[in-house]
Amino acid sequence: MPIQYVRKRDGRLEKFEPGKIAKAIHKAILATGEKDGERSKALAESVISLVSETFADKIPGVENIQDIVEETLMQHGLTKTAKAFILYRQSKKRQREIKKFFGVKDDLKLGINAIKILERRYLKKNEKGQVVETPSQMFWRCAKAAAKIEKKYGANAKQIRKLEKNFYNAMVNGEFLPNSPALMNAGTPRQQMSACFVLPIEDSVLSVFDALKTTAAIHQTGGGTGFSFSRLRPSGDFIRSTGGRASGPVSFMKIFDLATEVIKQGGRRRGANMGILNFNHPDILEFIAAKRDKTSLQNFNLSVAATDDFIKKAKQNKKINLIHPRNGKIVGEISAKELLNQIAASAWEIGDPGMIFIDEINRKNPTKNLGKMEATNPCGETPLHPNESCILGSINLSKMVKNPTETESRLRDSVSVAIDWLKLKNLVKLGVKFLDNIVDANQYPAKEIETMTKANRKIGLGIMGLAEMLIQLQIPYNSNEALKITSKAMKFINETARICSAELAKKRGSFPNLKKSVWPARGFKSMRNATLTTIAPTGTISIIAGASSGIEPLFAIAFVRHVMEGMELLEVNKFFEEWAKNNNLWDTDLLLKIASSGSLKNIKGIPEKIKKIFVTALDIEPKWHVKMQATVQKYTDNAASKTINMPQKTSIKEVADAYLLAHKLKCKGVTVYRYGTKPGQVLTLGLGNEEEKSRIIGSEFLGLSEKECGCEK
Repeated sequence: MPIQYVRKRDGRLEKFEPGKIAKAIHKAILATGEKDGERSKALAESVISLVSETFADKIPGVENIQDIVEETLMQHGLTKTAKAFILYRQSKKRQREIKKFFGVKDDLKLGINAIKILERRYLKKNEKGQVVETPSQMFWRCAKAAAKIEKKYGANAKQIRKLEKNFYNAMVNGEFLPNSPALMNAGTPRQQMSACFVLPIEDSVLSVFDALKTTAAIHQTGGGTGFSFSRLRPSGDFIRSTGGRASGPVSFMKIFDLATEVIKQGGRRRGANMGILNFNHPDILEFIAAKRDKTSLQNFNLSVAATDDFIKKAKQNKKINLIHPRNGKIVGEISAKELLNQIAASAWEIGDPGMIFIDEINRKNPTKNLGKMEATNPCGETPLHPNESCILGSINLSKMVKNPTETESRLRDSVSVAIDWLKLKNLVKLGVKFLDNIVDANQYPAKEIETMTKANRKIGLGIMGLAEMLIQLQIPYNSNEALKITSKAMKFINETARICSAELAKKRGSFPNLKKSVWPARGFKSMRNATLTTIAPTGTISIIAGASSGIEPLFAIAFVRHVMEGMELLEVNKFFEEWAKNNNLWDTDLLLKIASSGSLKNIKGIPEKIKKIFVTALDIEPKWHVKMQATVQKYTDNAASKTINMPQKTSIKEVADAYLLAHKLKCKGVTVYRYGTKPGQVLTLGLGNEEEKSRIIGSEFLGLSEKECGCEK
């Protein structure tokens, strides 16, 4: 009697599908280069026959069938394929054991890195700290919270359930994910789901500590905060009301930093702040050097607010005036070129400060009549008004390529055809609705923030997986062709999002400040959201989605990722792994060589074409990083988070040149990072000594010896 069912490892029964066996054998044979793919069908039939004979009156388990597959491969002389199959089983077993150690029931077959991140930061836990939900339950929780709002706009139960499923499928397939606070807090008693906040700080102690209180509430729920400290009087300034002396912006920033550190130790996500100071503040030099001791303000990113006039005078080697923020008086002067060099020198040494180009931000401010913007969120991608927040989400472009296995045969002039534009359009529509719903579903940390946020209803739909989309299209990241296709994709997303927002507004109403915005003058009589698009760094959500971060190139083909509390994880790019296996090059030695430097640049035996396609961040000249940021900025309502990666040998002048190029190309901000300047940097290259190699890589990556897998000769 034919086998009807198979028993899964968790005890569930599943319909027996013989085609899966044939497919698995075929892939294994091709991957090991034994050039016998035509035999896979016959081998599968042999396996099925033996399974049916052995388990005539029983239900076989997954492991039983895999045992028979191994035995059949060995009997037919396919020892290399059999060994690979055994190693694969051992690897999967080890991964299951690791996931079990984390206490997570992986019902979505996610990678170890994703499971660890989910366990640490996202999945619900009980009072004992034990995980009490699966990854799929987390996505359902988030989908339900977003879809529930539809009832407010007249949707019936059937329509809401359909939208829930669409939201869930987009997330579980890694095609679209909202920002971290939404995944963490949706459907919980503390449903704060925005990632980005800007808080006002006036020149008074009460204002500072009001902002500190709100910051604590935001950081508890996983949000990030940005501030301009430019209104605070300089250090040493006379305080008429008390007769004392002011301590200055940097001293107050240290209070925020300490509070963030305390909250971080009990939270699920590192608290993040952006501290901004105008270029002409009297304390600007102290601000620039504030992190040079490499211990201060570790929970802050720093940025200098630079104007067009400052950049112009820096190029002309002219002086600028330092202005007292309280009375507007000139209190000193400094060479603009020297100030730029000081900024560049500090960034060269420690990665801070960056720059925000405040004139460009306000030129593109869609709600100019509400006043000037002075600050951004922690990573610079979302300029906001004081007491304003924004909800973000990202589409995974690596999932938007049609039949990626066929890209090698495509002609370059048909590359845009390889992108599934209809799928992308539908995801943009879904993402806009999801994020707009979150604006309503959100529980805001302060009434002022809720009022301002709902008055503008800003959302930020962005992208991740750009590098891997380009890899599938066989386009080097550092090429004009990459800029061209990225520009086309981002323009499409931005325009589609605006159309979707206008359609939503017809049904639900425009954002209240529409008449104070630029949209009516642009021909939009109705618009649901003041902004639609943002390019976020997508740090952890890209790990969950299995994609490269934001618009960044690959950091490395293989690298060590440092996570909270000293945990280290090795990551290998899945597309390179697939290519190497298909070309019979994947082995322990190759992985170790690549992981030692992260790059293919000096690896022998790899074709030059492949090296160009799999180019990494430190192989790319800084100008290409800036050009890519400027390309997406052109079609982004808010701003673009992007790191201008530089190798250790980079000069201070090259850092300054990157700032100037970013301003010239109309970026809204720029962050430069020279590799190795922060001892605790999140991503590192190299594996260290043998003990570290074994600890980080582990046999789940390198495989087992022939003796361990029973294939010794």
